[in-house]
Parts: sequence; structure tokens; C-alpha cells
Amino acid sequence: MSPSSDEAEPHAEEATDRDEPTRTRRTSTTRRLGGILTEGVLIIVGALVISTLLRTFVAQMFIIPSGSMENTLQLNDRVLVTKFGDFQRGDVVVFEDPANWLPPVERSDSPVRGALEFIGVLPSTGVEHLIKRVIGMPGDRVTCCSDDGRVTVNGVELDESNYLYSSQGVQVAPATVPFDVVVPADHVFVMGDHRNQSADSRCRLTEISQDGPPGSSAFVPVEKVVGASVAIVAPLDRLATFRLPDTYADVPEPELPAPAEAEIKLARPGC
Repeated sequence: MSPSSDEAEPHAEEATDRDEPTRTRRTSTTRRLGGILTEGVLIIVGALVISTLLRTFVAQMFIIPSGSMENTLQLNDRVLVTKFGDFQRGDVVVFEDPANWLPPVERSDSPVRGALEFIGVLPSTGVEHLIKRVIGMPGDRVTCCSDDGRVTVNGVELDESNYLYSSQGVQVAPATVPFDVVVPADHVFVMGDHRNQSADSRCRLTEISQDGPPGSSAFVPVEKVVGASVAIVAPLDRLATFRLPDTYADVPEPELPAPAEAEIKLARPGC
């Protein structure tokens, strides 16, 4: 005999009561998973924001693309550059290409890599940046060479023996072509530590410039300087911090204010 509708109704209610804990558990599990995913997304977004802010205002990592700073820096070293604080003579700085010092380079990196470089997850490949040592600050008179074959700044000879490139005990000359310049206001005069492999300020003193008198492109605008290098952070066997060479402590400040335009008293083609 089939049950009446009145008898069947309590069974339906009992089934509903038994399913309620299952639905509750499923809802709770869904909420927990949703909370975990939301928290994960927020952590990732927060980390990317912090990384971008650090790269923009605090420090940035660059990959060394050439041998112009050997032996101080080697090809493919990862260098950490600080973006706050001042720099001074003797510091190794990264700067944006000031006046087409670099040949045109077509980047083959993917947009993903470019984005990761921008937010600071990957080090910059530096195809539009250079790294050199600051030899002269605004107003400094930089000359080469003294009777001992050294570069002078404001009349003081620089002892560059502790960082100039050397191979098998033979060190490169500080310079091979004479020059005598006064660095203009808001600019710096830079040179690579491997003078034979660095097309730096001394190599551009006779270049024709579209934005100024001949040789003006040899001087790097201060506004183009990203910052001073503070450490080599990779590879691990190259870990090191930078210190200011002692020889720059003996260099006095210039006697006269920096001129509006560079004063190039002597310059010859070549490096």
C-alpha cells in the first residue's frame, strides 16, 4: 500500500535536515578557498606594488653588458644601484645614454620580460644605460696627463692603480690622448676603468653636437644619472660592495663656479 501524502512529507523533511550539514560544509569550504585566493591575490599585488616602488625610488639592479669597467665589474655582473642620496667623484654610477653614446639596439625581449624588469622582479638589461666612474664634478678641471702620466683633477694627480684594468701584471694607461677640460654646471665627466675598452667622456671631446658646441656631448647631465652603484649582488662568487677610492679624498673643490658651458682647452680625436 503506497503511503499517503501526509506520511511522505515528514520523510522529505528528514532528508532535507540530513543534507543541511553537507551544504554548510560545502559553503564553508568555498568561502575558505575564496578567502585564500583573495588573500593570495592581494599578497601578489602588494608585493608587485612594493617592488615597483622600490625600483622607482630606492634601488634598481642592472646587468653589466660590456667589459668597459673591468676588472672592477665583469660581463654579466648584477649591480645594485641606489636611487637616493648624492654621488661624488670616484663613485661608479649608472646613467641614461646622454647623447647617442650607444648604437641603436633592437630589443628582442618579450613584453613579459620588459614588464618584469619595469617592476623590478628582473634586473634591467641596461641597453639604454651606461656605467662609468665619475672623474669630474661640475666646475672641476680635468686634465691628462701629468708628467707621471696620470689624470689630474683640480691640479691633483689621481692614483688610479687600485681600479684601472690590468692583465698579467700590466695595467692600462689612464689615458693615451691628452685633454684639458672644465666640467660645465649640472654635468659630470666620466671614464671607464678599462680605458682601452671604454668610449667615455674623453673620447667625445671633439664630437660635433646637435645641441651645443663641439665636445658638449662628452659631459653627462646630472639629471641623467640613475644613481651610484653600492654592491655586486650576483653571481655569488662576485659578491662585493663599492668603496670610494682614497685618492679622491685629496681632490679640492674647484676655485671658480662651474661654467654654463664646457671649457675644452685641449682635445684631440681618439682615446
